[in-house]
Amino acid sequence: MVVVSGSNSRALAIDLANELGWDHHSLEARRFPDSEGYIRIPEEAIEAVRKEPVILVSNTFPDAGIVETLLLLEALRDVRAGRTENLKEIGPQSMESVGPGVIVAIPYFGYSRQDKRFRPGEAISAKAIGKLLASHCDGIVVFDLHAPAALEEMPIPVAFTSAMPEIAAHLQENVNPDFILSPDKGAIDRASAVAKSIGLPFSYLEKTRIDAHTIVHKAKDLQVDGKIVAIVDDMIATGGTICKAADALRNQGATEVHAACTHGLFTGGAIARLSNHVDGVHATSSLSNSRAVISGGAALARGVRKILDDLQK
Repeated sequence: MVVVSGSNSRALAIDLANELGWDHHSLEARRFPDSEGYIRIPEEAIEAVRKEPVILVSNTFPDAGIVETLLLLEALRDVRAGRTENLKEIGPQSMESVGPGVIVAIPYFGYSRQDKRFRPGEAISAKAIGKLLASHCDGIVVFDLHAPAALEEMPIPVAFTSAMPEIAAHLQENVNPDFILSPDKGAIDRASAVAKSIGLPFSYLEKTRIDAHTIVHKAKDLQVDGKIVAIVDDMIATGGTICKAADALRNQGATEVHAACTHGLFTGGAIARLSNHVDGVHATSSLSNSRAVISGGAALARGVRKILDDLQK
């Protein structure tokens, strides 16, 4: 069995392969001068990807990642179907089909926050991207998806996996927090899972909108005076919510505040902004960034094993 990757998730794909005890192959993914993508499965990898199953690790973020992922899936399906004819007549021009068995493991699913239609005429983008991917593979593994309901009606099996066990272990070893906080109700399940895993008290902040430009964060049953607190969320983008939560914690006596997440997008100068409010930022390797200190390989491996079990039923 084999794990493959293109240009955007190679390090995590290697971690996944090591977790599973499988081989890893890098596929060719580059850009022409006009920015169009080019995809190729090297000749030395063709035999490997015709084994069952093959796991492609690829992010659908930013938008170029969606195109790269689709092209990689199409190339894998062609090779597995034996469609290898080429104008230079390199190698066999056709081979016997080895059947289905292409699974895509997506560390960060782009458009995951666009999971509902708030106004008439809007695309439910998360579902649209999911359907597009589903038409090119036989199974999908997604990693701490913001809104899992967006992919619950796909025509192929979808496995949801989470890095919260790894985040909990990392926090316990490197931060030793006294309290876990969810920055809002949306992250309660993930943050409470971390708290339960390491036996800590847990609470969340409620957002109250005062006017069009002002939001106040209030805590429920919060006792953090003299405590080290870890704020846990699925993703950090601009960091604004985390900064406000950190300020609320310090106002109530917290001595240290750390932020932990699966997906560190860190847009618009988020790292610099966060450094003024928290004592540490801890993210998984779902996206490449300077705060990716927790490997996502083990979490992805759990999802791969689950999807393989589902496909065998």
